[in-house]
Amino acid sequence: MPKAFSCPIGESNLISTLSEGDRALLKPHLTPVKMDARMTLEEPGKPIERVYFLKSGVGSTVAFSNNGRRIETGLFGCEGMSGTAAVLQTGHASHETFMQVAGEGLAIESGRLQDAMEQSPPLQRHLLRYVQAMMTQTSQTALSNGQAKLEERLARWLLMCHDRISGNEMYLTHEFLSIMLGVRRAGVTVGTHLLEGKGLIRATRGRIVILDREGLEAEAQDSYGKPEAEYARLIGT
Repeated sequence: MPKAFSCPIGESNLISTLSEGDRALLKPHLTPVKMDARMTLEEPGKPIERVYFLKSGVGSTVAFSNNGRRIETGLFGCEGMSGTAAVLQTGHASHETFMQVAGEGLAIESGRLQDAMEQSPPLQRHLLRYVQAMMTQTSQTALSNGQAKLEERLARWLLMCHDRISGNEMYLTHEFLSIMLGVRRAGVTVGTHLLEGKGLIRATRGRIVILDREGLEAEAQDSYGKPEAEYARLIGT
């Protein structure tokens, strides 16, 4: 199976799939931004001041507990956006959202976006469909975390990240992967060794290379694919 997302090069798929009129409505308020790795997009409990439509790179949303436990609940790239709470007009972020892989995007003040949605019901429906796609991804992540073996979860996560980058190389530390999967770093080591032993990836310090995407899909079993299909149904590419 090819990568799930084939965004127009250097463009946000959410923007490019809008009608011409809705793109024109947003264009005066969109500012190009470079987005470094670890750049904070949202902070829990704080107002969402800007919404980012990614053109490249990978963003990650992470839930955390008071005792410091953290786990990823969603990720997005050129197919998506931050600020779903702004689309729902709740105003404040519930989780932390940051750039996992550096890239570029388009920023808009959340108030400007909400004004545009009030002017254009089709724009609002388009972005609400994206929220639905992300809800599907979050629910499938919960199912995978609760039911799948570690190597299946790791295969799924690598496929999702691979969908959103160019090429086959990902620069990711075991510490970072442990947060994404909600396991100790030792567990990440076990998982990567299992996938390496099957010839699916090559892992070195801070770097993972995808060698066999079809094999990773087989390893992930049915934990991968449903959110991607839902996005294609709701948004298209």
